[in-house]
Amino acid sequence: MAKGKYSGFDGRKSSSYAWMVTVTVFVFVSLSLVGVWMVLSPSDAPKFQLSSTNSANEVKQGENDGSGDFSENVKNVDDKANAFQSESQSDAHDNQNEAGNYSEAGKFVKQMLDQITFLALTICKLPSRQHYEHRERLCPEKPPTCLVPLPEGYRRPVQWPTSRDKVWYNNVPHTKLAEYKVSQNWVKLTGEYLTFPGGGTQFKHGALHYIEFIQKSVPNIAWGKRTRVILDVGCGVASFGGYLFEKGVITMSLAPKDEHEAQVQFALERGIPAFSSVMGTKRLPFPSSVFDVVHCARCRVPWHIEGGKLLLELNRVLRPGGYFVWSATPVYQKLPEDVEIWKAMTKLTKSICWDLVVIRKDRLNGIGAAIYQKPTSNECYASRPKIEPPLCEESDDRDASWNVPLQACMHKVPTGESERGSRWPEQWPQRLRTPPYWLNGKTGVYGKPAPEDFSSDYNHWKNVVLHSYMNGAGINWSSVRNVMDMRAIYGGLAAALKDLKVWVMNVVPTDSPDTLPIIYERGLFGMYHDWCESFSTYPRSYDLLHADHLFSDIKKRCNLVAVFAEVDRILRPEGKLIVRDNAETISEIESMAKSIQWDIRMIYSKDDEGLLCVQKTYWRPNNTEVVTSAIV
Repeated sequence: MAKGKYSGFDGRKSSSYAWMVTVTVFVFVSLSLVGVWMVLSPSDAPKFQLSSTNSANEVKQGENDGSGDFSENVKNVDDKANAFQSESQSDAHDNQNEAGNYSEAGKFVKQMLDQITFLALTICKLPSRQHYEHRERLCPEKPPTCLVPLPEGYRRPVQWPTSRDKVWYNNVPHTKLAEYKVSQNWVKLTGEYLTFPGGGTQFKHGALHYIEFIQKSVPNIAWGKRTRVILDVGCGVASFGGYLFEKGVITMSLAPKDEHEAQVQFALERGIPAFSSVMGTKRLPFPSSVFDVVHCARCRVPWHIEGGKLLLELNRVLRPGGYFVWSATPVYQKLPEDVEIWKAMTKLTKSICWDLVVIRKDRLNGIGAAIYQKPTSNECYASRPKIEPPLCEESDDRDASWNVPLQACMHKVPTGESERGSRWPEQWPQRLRTPPYWLNGKTGVYGKPAPEDFSSDYNHWKNVVLHSYMNGAGINWSSVRNVMDMRAIYGGLAAALKDLKVWVMNVVPTDSPDTLPIIYERGLFGMYHDWCESFSTYPRSYDLLHADHLFSDIKKRCNLVAVFAEVDRILRPEGKLIVRDNAETISEIESMAKSIQWDIRMIYSKDDEGLLCVQKTYWRPNNTEVVTSAIV
C-alpha cells in the first residue's frame, strides 16, 4: 500500500512506528532496571515477579467496557500496589534474619519499577495517534463553568476588511507559524501586528492568482454563481477562503490544532470562517451532498490509505457534480514516493467513479492541481470490475454525522426526481430565497407546507432584522463580522443579513429537526452541534451570538450555567448576545449576564415572550475570586 510521506497525518513517520519505538525503549529500560536490582540485592533475598498477564487483562477490560473511567483504573492499580507492598513487607520480615533488608539502591529500583508499571497502564488508556484521535474533540464529562482570561494587551479587533491583512499581535500572541512558514507568505510579525500577505504553501504569490488559476482550469466551477459554498480541508490561516469572499463564495475552512499552532484562531481573528477539526475517525459535522467544491492545497491528509476512508468522507459531503480540487506534490512532482501516492490516488478515484477533469500546472507558483468531478448517476458504480470500496448499507443514514464513525463505503447518488441532491441548486443569489425543490409535499418545522414555511420564515427574519436588530438593539453593525446563529432553523437570520459585511455560522442543534441541508441548499453554511458540549472554536471568536428559543430548550438536559460560560468563552469583549425566549429564561440569562458584569443593552417582554440584548465587557474575576461563583 502506498503511504510514503503521508503515512503520518502530520507528515511525520507513522504513529505506529513511534509507538513501537516507545514500547521498545520501555521494555529495554525495565529490563535494565531489573538487572540492576538483581545485582544490588542479596543473592538469597526473596525475588518478586510482576504478572504481565494480569496487567494486560486489566487494560483490555478497561478498553472494552468503554467507560473511560480513568480514576477507577487508578484505584485498581493502587489497590494492587498496596497488596503487593503488604506481601513484600511480610515476606521481608520472615526472611530478615537470612537475607537482611534490601540495599537502598535496590529499594529505589523497585520503586522505579512500580512507577513504570503504573505508567504503562496509564499510557494504554491514552488515545491512539494512528488516526489522529489525539486531535479529535475530547470534552470533559462535566462541562467547565470557568471564565477564560484575556491575553495581556488584548484590544478591540481590527475591523473587516482591514483584518484580512493584519490583526493585533497581542490578541493572538503566537509567532511559531510566522517563523515556520516565513518563505510561504502565510503570516509575518510586523511591529504590533501580525500581517497576512495572502500566500499559502501552494500559492506563495497570493490567493487571488491561485483562485483565478482554478477558474481557468475548469470554467464550469464559476465562482459565485454555480459555486457558492466550499469546504477547505487543512486551511492553514484560511487566506484561500478569505479572498474567495471577493468572488461571492463562502468557505468552511477547517484545520486541527497541531504543530502549526493557532492557525484557525488566526483565521477567525481575521474575520474568516473556520473551525477546529481533523480528518480522523469520525464523520465531519455536516450532512451529505452539501458542498459545491472541496479543496485541499497540500493539506497533508493521506486520502489513499485504508480503503480511501477519508476520501470517501469527502465523497459523502460533496454534491453530485461537484468538484474536488487537489493541489499537492503527488500531482506535479516525480519523486518516488509522490509517484507511488499518485498511482494509489488514481486507482482510488477511479474506483469511486470520480472523473479526472484536468491536471494543470501553475507556473507562477510552481505547483499543479488535479481537479476531479463526482458523478451524477449510479451507472459507473454498477459497472465497476471490482466492487471496492463497497456501497454502504441501505440502512446507513448518509446525513447522520454527529459522533458517527467513518466507514470505508460510499452511498449511491440520489437520482429520484424529488430526492435532495438529484439536481444542482439554482445559481447564487437566486438560491438564497428559493424554496428547495425537494421540500414539495413535506411539512415544515412550524407546521405549514414546507415551501410556505420556508418563505414565511424568510420574511419573518427580514422583518425582525430591519425593525429590531438594525435600530433598537444598540448594535453598531460596522464592528460586527463573525456571527453565529446558535439555533438556526432555515437560516433565515443569515439570509436577512446577506447585504451586510458579515458571515453567519448556522448551528443546528443535534436534538433539533434536521434543517441543515436546507441551509446549504440556499447558499449558506453551518454545522451540527450539541450545546451540552464546547463548540470547536477558540476563545473570543465571534462578534455576535444569536439564540432563538435555545436556552429554554437546552436547560432541560444541560447545565445552563455551563452553556452560558461557553457563550462567554466564544464571544469577544464588546460582543453582543441576542436572546429570544420565554420570560422566565430571559430573566435567568439576564441575571447571569449581570453577575459577570455584562451590560444590558435592551430587554423587552410581552405575553411571556422576551427579547434580550447584552454586551460582554472586558471584566474578568481577579485572582482572589472563585471563578465559578461569578456566573451562578
